[in-house]
Amino acid sequence: MLEFLPQKIKNGLRYVNLQHVYELRLRVDKPVTVSWKGDYRYLSEYGLTGNRQKALVCSAEDLSDCIYRAGAYSVYSVEEQLKQGFLTAAHGERIGIAGEYVLEKGQPLALRNFNGLCIRVPHEVVGCGGEIYKICMSDKVGNLLLTSSPGLGKTTILRDLARILSENTKKNILICDERGEISVGKLGETCDVIKFSSKEIAFEAGIRAMRPDIIVTDELTVHDLKAVERAIFAGVRVIASAHYAEISRIAEPFFASFDDIVLLDDKEIGKIKEIYHKRKEELP
Repeated sequence: MLEFLPQKIKNGLRYVNLQHVYELRLRVDKPVTVSWKGDYRYLSEYGLTGNRQKALVCSAEDLSDCIYRAGAYSVYSVEEQLKQGFLTAAHGERIGIAGEYVLEKGQPLALRNFNGLCIRVPHEVVGCGGEIYKICMSDKVGNLLLTSSPGLGKTTILRDLARILSENTKKNILICDERGEISVGKLGETCDVIKFSSKEIAFEAGIRAMRPDIIVTDELTVHDLKAVERAIFAGVRVIASAHYAEISRIAEPFFASFDDIVLLDDKEIGKIKEIYHKRKEELP
């Protein structure tokens, strides 16, 4: 994991427990920062530090080399991902990219002159979806939406829920993994995966080709709800995540589509804050 990083960054991370590292931030000519247990620290030659002067600094060349290595030295093979501003590396590390977009007729054609990388480090936490499964799915699998601010464990929980559902129900589960993050790690033996496709295409093609009982996907937007509704009308259960920090901020159409909405705590990664039924009644 993280083999695409500059050697000096990899050397500094040797002194850090990666199990507690959730994100790395590399910016041109600025200190490298690490989200460690939810708090940002600088990365030095010998691990984490609170001293800015000791922090490692990356050049524009360092960032470009990261992208080329993460893309297996073939930018063309990951061109479509780059147009969307991200790249998923070999072990599911999602690299968000800041730079200059080249547009053609209003559509992104390429991304160049990289100036910042946000590298999300995937974690496999077996059992982290157990409480949600017990409360919301042990009797009957319904449509479930998992919400929180970014970086609080939604993808890790989705991956574990797919495993639990596969092991306990033996149902056919389709992972629609648009960014290649959910499917990294242990999945159940009844899980199939479609990667790097829009949800609209993955849902339609997946339902026709794979006949899933359950679809698991990440980072829904209101635009994606048409695909979700078509799946539900076809008798497929949908388990998904979305970026909402408060129940009151969730767009109203989500409540019509999902039976249960789980809000994660913003102070502790992976902890349930509230669970709401689609009619906004809090479950006991």
